[in-house]
Amino acid sequence: MSTSHQSVRRPELRADCAQCAGLCCVALALTASADFAIDKPAGEPCPNLKHDFRCGIHTRLRDAGFPGCTVYDCFGAGQKVTQLTFGGRDWRHASDSGAQMFEVFAVVRLLHELLWYLTEALELAPSLHGPLRRALDDTEQLTLGSPESLTALDVSAHRSRINDLLLQTSELVRAGVSSAPMNRRGADLIGAGLRGADLRGADLRSAYLIGADLRGADLTAADLIGADLRDTDLRGAHLARSIFLTQMQINAARGDVATTLPDRLIRPPHWS
Repeated sequence: MSTSHQSVRRPELRADCAQCAGLCCVALALTASADFAIDKPAGEPCPNLKHDFRCGIHTRLRDAGFPGCTVYDCFGAGQKVTQLTFGGRDWRHASDSGAQMFEVFAVVRLLHELLWYLTEALELAPSLHGPLRRALDDTEQLTLGSPESLTALDVSAHRSRINDLLLQTSELVRAGVSSAPMNRRGADLIGAGLRGADLRGADLRSAYLIGADLRGADLTAADLIGADLRDTDLRGAHLARSIFLTQMQINAARGDVATTLPDRLIRPPHWS
């Protein structure tokens, strides 16, 4: 398996809150739970959002009962929608377009997530370079559309087409690691005891790994796209060569200094 994908970095796919009008703090609904201290409907500003679109409790979100905010990642969609799609306007000063801005944000966020996966896939599967390059360019072009074209986009259909290519990429990578990789796609592994497990080349797409014990597990070339890693114990786990892993998944899990990560991801500050 190629390891060059570990060097993939696209700054535009990382959130830059200083260039965003606090879109996630308004567009998204919050439900009082272990993740959020309050209920907040979609389209209503979070009470912690300041006039300059900064979070008033950013440095103490977890202590204040908002760990979910430290997990969320927009893949850079916030700054693109604010600065490019709407030309620097914000929902406070252009209230007539606020609802449209939030709708566009949801679409661009999904497209940017696909760009994240496609960028990695290009490094992972040279034999699929042509179709992957075209898919990435097409997706990038879609993100540059007008608010009207973005809200009219059938993003589910586009995502389905991209997913076919990502599946092909996954199969190529995983076959190079294990002749009979484990298939636990969509499996209910909530709370599963997988400490030290050999999960090399495993298909864990959309698997529910909430609260699972993966301490010391080897997830080399394991496909983790869409896997739910909330409160998953990744202490000492080998994730440096896992595929289709996102910052949001890592932020939701638990790890430590012994957990290895792809260098395109940032070790969460709340990890021990």
